[in-house]
Amino acid sequence: MKYSYDRSEIKKIPLSGFLSMVPVRNRKIAAGAETLPVSEYNANRLAKSLHPAVQHVKIAKVEEHAEAKSFTLVPDTERGTQKLAYFRASQYVSVDLNIGGATLSKPYTIRSGPGRALGGTGTSYVLTIKLTRPGYASKWILGNWKAGDSVDISGPLGDFYYDRIRDARHVVALAGGSGITPFFSMAEAIADGIEDFELTILYGSRTAEGILLKDELDAVAARAGGRVKVVHVLSDEEREGYEHGFLTAELVKKYAPEGDYSVFMCGPQAMYDYEEEELKALGLPRRRIRRELSGDYIAGEASERSYTLTLKLRGEERQLECREHESLEWAIERAGIKAPTHCRSGECGWCHARLVSGEVYVPEAADGRRAADVKFGWIHPCASFPRSDVVLEIYPGA
Repeated sequence: MKYSYDRSEIKKIPLSGFLSMVPVRNRKIAAGAETLPVSEYNANRLAKSLHPAVQHVKIAKVEEHAEAKSFTLVPDTERGTQKLAYFRASQYVSVDLNIGGATLSKPYTIRSGPGRALGGTGTSYVLTIKLTRPGYASKWILGNWKAGDSVDISGPLGDFYYDRIRDARHVVALAGGSGITPFFSMAEAIADGIEDFELTILYGSRTAEGILLKDELDAVAARAGGRVKVVHVLSDEEREGYEHGFLTAELVKKYAPEGDYSVFMCGPQAMYDYEEEELKALGLPRRRIRRELSGDYIAGEASERSYTLTLKLRGEERQLECREHESLEWAIERAGIKAPTHCRSGECGWCHARLVSGEVYVPEAADGRRAADVKFGWIHPCASFPRSDVVLEIYPGA
């Protein structure tokens, strides 16, 4: 079959370029690098910047507070971290620690707003850490960290942040002690124009002199243009300009707006136990009441009873002592073994491990396992306490 078309234009195209294509290609290949070219999708590059496996930082500044200190962390460029990962206001990082041979990580909220982590240079986090009892990690940090020290931290973690799809436009925050840190981050994000919601903070302290970050918090609230309100509540003294007592449902009603609102809580476990009953009087839907994780769960009084923990790790076995009132995670860390963990509250799932044999106690308040985990014998060691000798398999590479 013949095609009828004008071939005059095609005949004008010189053939020299086609005839020399193979030799030119061969010369370029010979002149190229011997290694294969490596490309990376933008989505992967973004994921690495937002969720780094580790961030190497230095302590640039230390500020003193009553029974607390604030540490400004900046990238340790000499060890490969050029900038710190961006985060949602009120997320946390896990800090790697080695205390007397024990290898552990502890979660601490990034107290500063996410605006300080924006940009390619000059990024920073601020962690405000208060002495807790019991709490050997906070005691060690407050006694040992100093400006110039190098520290390793995780990328930002946690889902205790404002979400306009899930949460009401107005948030009433209940804070106790160092539980002010996530709400400070939210307040700073609002003041910087990064977050857009109304925040009323009811901050419980024992005395006026003991209010952590009072001046800093009041300054951020003033900068927020009325979108952040701070109410200080003192339990151990009465003073003009302060509320007196506890963070009750009546107090929430007094300062909550008309209509819909969310309640966020951050503080010690005892505070959560109190508020769980107290806030029932508000009649809010369950989705409107949220609380931050409380960290290490303490299961009852100290006990002298101990058991043997046989740990299966990368095909090898080690036998450790595990105490009845301490989590299996504590026993693993005390032996100097770095096991995966972050929230230490039984919810994030990073310490997911297989219970081969033995009996453990998992407090209902700290049992964040899926139904399948319970059925097939998986536990979170950070919230599991031995009630017999235990055989456990962990996966540090997970």
